[in-house]
Amino acid sequence: MQAFDLSGKRALVTGASKGIGRAVALAYAAAGADVALVSRSQEALDEVAKEITALGRRAVAIPADLTDREAAAAAVHASIDALGHLDIVVNNAGGSNFLVEFKDLRLSGWDKLMRLNLDSAMAVCHAVAPHLLERGSGSVINVASVAARGAPFLAPYAAAKAGLVALTKSLALEWAGAGVRVNALCPGWTATDLNRNLWEDESASRSTIGGVPMRRWGTPEEMAAPAVFLAAPASSYMTGQVLFIDGGLTATS
Repeated sequence: MQAFDLSGKRALVTGASKGIGRAVALAYAAAGADVALVSRSQEALDEVAKEITALGRRAVAIPADLTDREAAAAAVHASIDALGHLDIVVNNAGGSNFLVEFKDLRLSGWDKLMRLNLDSAMAVCHAVAPHLLERGSGSVINVASVAARGAPFLAPYAAAKAGLVALTKSLALEWAGAGVRVNALCPGWTATDLNRNLWEDESASRSTIGGVPMRRWGTPEEMAAPAVFLAAPASSYMTGQVLFIDGGLTATS
């Protein structure tokens, strides 16, 4: 057994057009997997698909708005139809584009981030459950965040990610006997397009990562390698776990 070999595996990665999702999809392809790519942008997905094809693996681009539950289910079914089956599911779609004190939060903003960061993953898991349970194998990886431990000015995002961690543990317990593993990956501050305004600004960057013991931002590739671990035979006896990749941030409290 090759501990980190994904040869012959088929993976679905959401939020795959950029950032952590793109890095995970490319890392899976490099490890031998074929990949179904899901996000809203067809053009961006096509670019990632070209990179995967160049690695000698198959890529299928499936544009979908995962905040629509029917669209999420359709994306899962399209992935299965295109690849034949799924062994790995990565719920990476998510994010937050605002900071606000809770007292000033628009409730529509709460709903939006819940749909994006929690409901979308729930819908994908719900749609793929019969397939994985019938096959009696599979690895589901939910990308949460260190914010799941609580984050000022990010209450809806933090609450959604905490809910995703709880969903991860609940499904791990339900599905363990059927041979399906479910784990969460919790990135710390990672330099992606979503927070470019922070890491490109020297003052903002210094303030943001001031509490990170390693004193630097993480990279999408540093999140992708642990995602390979969670998908591979190397973690075959691991389920219901929350893996923090955060430069030591959570060790400080």
